[in-house]
Amino acid sequence: MLHSKPLSILHTESSCGWGGQELRILTESEGMLARGHQVRIIAPEESNIYQQAKKRNIPCTALPIARKNLKGLFALYKWLKNNPVDVINSHSSTDSWLSALANLCLKPSIPLVRTRHVSAPVSNNRSTRWLYTKASDFIVTTGIRLKQTLQEENHFPAEMITSIPTGMSTQRFYPADKLAARATLNLEASRFTLGIMATIRTWKGHLYLIDALKALQRPDIHLLVIGDGPSRAALEARIAEHQLEAQVTLVGNQEEVTPWLNALDLFILPSYANEGVPQSLMQAMLCKLPVISTPIGSTAELVLHEQTGLMVKPKDSQDLCHALQRLIDNPELRDRLAKRGREHVLGAYTLDHMLDSMEKVFYSSLKH
Repeated sequence: MLHSKPLSILHTESSCGWGGQELRILTESEGMLARGHQVRIIAPEESNIYQQAKKRNIPCTALPIARKNLKGLFALYKWLKNNPVDVINSHSSTDSWLSALANLCLKPSIPLVRTRHVSAPVSNNRSTRWLYTKASDFIVTTGIRLKQTLQEENHFPAEMITSIPTGMSTQRFYPADKLAARATLNLEASRFTLGIMATIRTWKGHLYLIDALKALQRPDIHLLVIGDGPSRAALEARIAEHQLEAQVTLVGNQEEVTPWLNALDLFILPSYANEGVPQSLMQAMLCKLPVISTPIGSTAELVLHEQTGLMVKPKDSQDLCHALQRLIDNPELRDRLAKRGREHVLGAYTLDHMLDSMEKVFYSSLKH
């Protein structure tokens, strides 16, 4: 803890989905609790983050904030009025609006920090500008490129925006013996194994990876798809279309992903939209895996082309195929990229760095 006074921190999250954003909120909450702060998450009862918070023993409250309506606004206002907190950290558009509007009715108002996790464009209309620059005390982005976009395209004040990438636990994500991991997971020991770990959404690029695997024409290569999501049926259809059922295994969501990462030879995340700094890439790099990705959002801050990984063009299965072939055939390059990638994450993307930086923002918001 950077200061002697513990904070009472409220996270609001209206999204009912599941991905890196929700994982960051949970990880950050656990870290702040361990540092002696009071933390609570408010989310819809039907949301994944609410269920996961309960499972992890993170204090949480269910409120109807999945949509922008008066019911959610009144519920949040009533809770805030009866449960004073030092700072609100909002995360999605809906809960940010509800928090900002509820705050207008509170005397005194509560400092509001808006965390921006993705690279999707932010509207330049007057109401959105009010939300970001008047209703919020600080804006946190998960990457430098996202911060630059808000400054250059939205013209938000630079002094109220800071980039704080998601931090990874080095105790949880670490290299381990590959053969032992494969034995534990009942995977073939000698087969070269690729992996992607992401919610199966269109923009994560799963279909382009399947197309690249088809173009590779290497029946000895195995692909593990770790995760699940709304585009699973489309992914299964593309696998069947290319007759790759024997080469691709969909393992679904996994509670503990480190053994799956340690079973891989190579990690790929070919996203083409909406990324901040992808957590799955950081986790793979901490497990000392060579990685291939695309320059979307702030990914290029993590994957430095030819240094900590390889970059390919988004939506380009042929370019991805060439990168796959290059790394499959070059173990020395794989080892060099994996080593430098792990060093890069250890230097800039640790859990302690994230928690220190978020504490600084929260304490600074109290002075506004």
